[in-house]
Amino acid sequence: MRSRSNSGVRLDYYQRIVHRLILAHQEPVTGLFPASNVNSHAWIRDNVYCILAVWGLSMAYKKIADQDEDRAKCYELEQSCVKLMRGLLMAMMNQKDKVEKFKMTQSPCDSLHAKYSSKNGLPVVGDNEWGHLQIDAVSLYLLILAQMTASGLQIVFTLDEVSFIQNLVFYIESAYSIPDYGIWERGDKTNHGEPELNASSIGMAKAALEAMNELDLFGARGGPASVIHVLADEAHKCQAVLQSMLPRESNSKELDSGLLCVIGFPAFAVDDAQLIHNTKDAILSRLQGKYGCKRFLRDGYRTPKEDPSRLYYERWELRMFENIECEWPLFFCYLILFHAFQNDKRSVQEYADRLEKIMVRSEDGTLLVPESYAVRQDLVGQEYQKPGSQIREVVGRCPFLWGQSLFILGRLLQEGFLAVGELDPLNRRLGAQKKPDVVVQVVIIAEDNEIRDKLAEHDLHVQTIAEVAPIEVQPARVLSHLYTYLGRNRKLGLSGRKSRDVGILSTSKLYSLKDRIFAFTPQFADLSRFYIASDNELMIDILKGEINFLKSAWDLLGRPLVTLVLKRIHLDQDKIPLAMIQTMRKLKSGYINGTRVMLGSLKDFLNTSAITDLSFLGSTEDGYPDRLHSDVQTYLDEHLLRSFSNRSTMNLRGGQLRPRTLRRRMSCKGAIKKTRSINVDSDNLGMEGPAPLTERRLSSVVPPPWLQPNKQSHVSVFATTPEEGPSTPSLHLGNELVIRENIYPVDPHGSNRTTIDRRSEFVRQHEITVPKILIQRHRAETNFADTEVEELIAMLRETENLEEQGDILQFLVDTQGLDFNTAGLGFKNKSDDSASAAAGAGGMLEEGRVVTVRDLLKGLYEKACQQKLWGLVRHTAGMLGKRVEDLAKAVTDLLVRQKQVTVGMPPNNEHTITAPLPEGELRQLIHDAYGDDESTSMLTQELMVYLAMFIRTEPQLFHEMLRLRVGLIIQVMAKELSRTLNCDGEAASEHLLNLSPFEMKNLLYHILSGKEFAVSSVARGNLSIVSCKSSRVSKKSQIGLGDPEGEDALLATIDDRQGQWLRRRRLDGALNRVPRDFYSRVWTVLEKCQGLAIEGRVLQQSLTQEMTPGELKFALEVETALNQIPQPEYRQLVVEALMVLTLVTEHNMVPSLGGIIYVEHLVHKANQLFLEDQRKVQGDATLCCAKIKDGKEQQQAASGMLLCGGAAYICQHLYDSAPSGSYGTMTYLSRAVALVLDCVPKHGEMECAIS
Repeated sequence: MRSRSNSGVRLDYYQRIVHRLILAHQEPVTGLFPASNVNSHAWIRDNVYCILAVWGLSMAYKKIADQDEDRAKCYELEQSCVKLMRGLLMAMMNQKDKVEKFKMTQSPCDSLHAKYSSKNGLPVVGDNEWGHLQIDAVSLYLLILAQMTASGLQIVFTLDEVSFIQNLVFYIESAYSIPDYGIWERGDKTNHGEPELNASSIGMAKAALEAMNELDLFGARGGPASVIHVLADEAHKCQAVLQSMLPRESNSKELDSGLLCVIGFPAFAVDDAQLIHNTKDAILSRLQGKYGCKRFLRDGYRTPKEDPSRLYYERWELRMFENIECEWPLFFCYLILFHAFQNDKRSVQEYADRLEKIMVRSEDGTLLVPESYAVRQDLVGQEYQKPGSQIREVVGRCPFLWGQSLFILGRLLQEGFLAVGELDPLNRRLGAQKKPDVVVQVVIIAEDNEIRDKLAEHDLHVQTIAEVAPIEVQPARVLSHLYTYLGRNRKLGLSGRKSRDVGILSTSKLYSLKDRIFAFTPQFADLSRFYIASDNELMIDILKGEINFLKSAWDLLGRPLVTLVLKRIHLDQDKIPLAMIQTMRKLKSGYINGTRVMLGSLKDFLNTSAITDLSFLGSTEDGYPDRLHSDVQTYLDEHLLRSFSNRSTMNLRGGQLRPRTLRRRMSCKGAIKKTRSINVDSDNLGMEGPAPLTERRLSSVVPPPWLQPNKQSHVSVFATTPEEGPSTPSLHLGNELVIRENIYPVDPHGSNRTTIDRRSEFVRQHEITVPKILIQRHRAETNFADTEVEELIAMLRETENLEEQGDILQFLVDTQGLDFNTAGLGFKNKSDDSASAAAGAGGMLEEGRVVTVRDLLKGLYEKACQQKLWGLVRHTAGMLGKRVEDLAKAVTDLLVRQKQVTVGMPPNNEHTITAPLPEGELRQLIHDAYGDDESTSMLTQELMVYLAMFIRTEPQLFHEMLRLRVGLIIQVMAKELSRTLNCDGEAASEHLLNLSPFEMKNLLYHILSGKEFAVSSVARGNLSIVSCKSSRVSKKSQIGLGDPEGEDALLATIDDRQGQWLRRRRLDGALNRVPRDFYSRVWTVLEKCQGLAIEGRVLQQSLTQEMTPGELKFALEVETALNQIPQPEYRQLVVEALMVLTLVTEHNMVPSLGGIIYVEHLVHKANQLFLEDQRKVQGDATLCCAKIKDGKEQQQAASGMLLCGGAAYICQHLYDSAPSGSYGTMTYLSRAVALVLDCVPKHGEMECAIS
């Protein structure tokens, strides 16, 4: 027999080791590996990692297989891999019902199990008895399945198994928004069983989705039916969230060594080389020790201080684990592989040497990787004093197969038996390399010949929908429907894709279906969706954003293709809007906002675009894979007829005209306005005092709703403004017998202003009669109510003015309900009482059709959209209950990037959203937060969508912001308008609600970025925001910003440079922006005192026992305390005071800061010092707060109003001082700290280092 070459001998040595350490434990029946000799449970994650060494060795043999026995060894090893992967597949397929259920519920109880019995593959613990939801384990399985299939192994045998794997892809595709238990099965590190979003799970899912995309599970022998399809947008969402989280692992774990498998082998999930570097450095600097890396900070697992009798930890005991966490050699194995893939031989050698020192030698001299090293019980004290100094002992399993397997892979790479490309046949490791620039192809198609000719006048030549045939153009919703057929399987009871979302990456491809080719227009262009789609400028803005997004996110073969259809609906007074023409010219020039584009026709781009085959739409299960599924066939046939036909709108006018009745018209005037609730009074932004129920109110003619007969009332406390008569209760009849009061903002100090325009006598008389329009009351009144409704509807028919129609309809909704039938009313006087009663009850079919108030409102909404009366559009959209379709998605986009969202006006009605909610619950929450104020609740939804757009495209705008308080942002927007337009609050609120969606987004951008802007006026009395860009405002709207007279007089004399620090503090306070590293620095202050009191909430020192400085949970605790402060500018001063305290601790001036520190005391002390200085130098504040007080002033101060309108009794001029300089806020705050804190020495020299 020929002698073996050296390499063959060495491989045989590894083969013996692999056999003895790994394969000897493989169960012959299921192919799974038990956890140890005494524990027969098989974890998915550990099993997949164990088999990697076997797979690597099989590929090494394949290369030198010059003899039959080598080929036989290679085949043996390969089949062991197949056996294990199929064993796991069978165990998961037994739980197919869970996969189906989880797609809907995403509940931890419905998740696949994390471990199975190695004897028979069945579950070993109950659904609730273990943290089973571990997205990273299922993702790792799919990733390695893809890599092994690509390397030539055949693991999946039947099409039913292919369907199951496709459903596993759906199982992990929303990983970016599903909190799970993560790689260590713990969830929150206190181990109380609370799942959290984990970066390691999201990264692994992203890798699996990319690896699975367009993969043929039958390898080279497969056909279209065995291909897995992934929507590229889902993988990209995982990537975006992952990038926003790294190097953080989760809310409770600020860092985790488990991220090594995400930034390197096996996932290679990060595309940004700098981020990979930063994450690795953070892990090495904070978690690496002599014996490996700690899993995460304060990890109590197997430490001598852990109480082994219970699973969870008490919150206070986490501090005990600091510096004595176990160190895991496993991570040195990861680091060897990481550097081998980077081709960094020096680092590989360094870690190999380190690893060798800490490995355990067995009796026969084999090197074993132990599970972990813990400090010995008797050495804990010394280790606390000098971390890293004491010797540690092995705890846990030895060998630890997960680590052993990676160690062997590392050895095979080091000795040259394997090349890195063989362990990564899908080339995932190349993801972080620089890619060439993407060219985005844009095709514009005209709906019909008329629009094509209009474009040709501007020298823009396009085809019509008819001319692009045979290519068919469809809206995105058709694609989303077709994708629901993916992965359906009757035998397994699997229903296909549940999510209805198709993003821009999916619509930027062409799709082939048998011999047809489809192009899909992007989701944002789908007009049926929401009113913001009827603002052309906004749609163009979104298009530019999407093109920019494609430039960075596209990584498929071919070029992205954006198809847009220009329709009749887009025309403005029968002309193509100028903004559209300009954009098309830009596209034609080849560059738009720095992205290369090509404008052309569909047939030109056929060869350069990505084309995906929709082969899964065949009837494979019925044995006709070449025929379309019958449901798909009927759907497509129906849809092709319908997709681009226009809907007709209802006409409000018509019928006989009646003479006008002025009194009636007055009675509804301002009905919409009365529902508004944004409160922007300049002296105290965001404060609503407790609404006083005045005596006069109760004795007025209108009985309060809770005293009215037969009403089930649900009443929030409401108040009337001083000289206003009683406010109108909105009594919704019709569907819901729920009474919701308008909550008018009330000035806490009773200053003389109304939030509602001072209405005429008529209105007041009218309000007194309101409750009489209740159909369930006495007979005589029904008659009266009916004539009134008659006249209103007659008026509705004759008025041209949309705003008047809006007021009348608002009134009808308040009194009659949305489903009140108006058919035949307003034509003739009824004589018969009973007939009118029946009609009043809303049910008489006259002339054969029912016209409800809702139908009339729909017509009004569509007209308002066409005429661009945005205030009316927002209000009617709210009344009709229209909802932003992407609302839940937008909120999820914000939450998964670790931003919490609050809705409602602070401080009384603010609701915080901390976890993704279904659409319905979100709507209800927003509705509850704003009561009857439809306009503002629509505006809130709109702003959430814009915030989500910004966080996707410009995440840097959101740095150092943890909570986005939409209510405060709305108030600040109104406030900024009132400042720039120099108008009172009411007018500014009107302007705000009338901004076009594009301008609204623009204004929000300026407020987020802190850029200065001006408002200029364009033709037709419209406003435009310039940074200064253009806008349409045509209707007065109201958010109620009233200024106390004192301030008006004062502000009029102040030039523009003054007020800029106040404005900045106000913006930063409203946006909750804090300085860099603010929260971790507050942690150091908290460590040195017993607590920090802010606005009545105390942050206890015990928080530092539970949480580490960089932990997100800690930041949220501080944030919650700061959010108790309603005035944004005051909040900012409190943040500055906390910063001064951090300087005291960082310079180690004193060993301890003493007891509980009341942060507001510091701010008020600083204010006193400021006023004393102002008196000395006769500064500006002598006009208000620094005046020598006489009786009148005293009284005013007692009533809570400062002369200068400063919030929280702090002088306006202090808010407006720069932080630095001898009269700066930091100077006064530092002096206050020195005076208030007992621990600072009162005499002697001290180094003062405040920059």
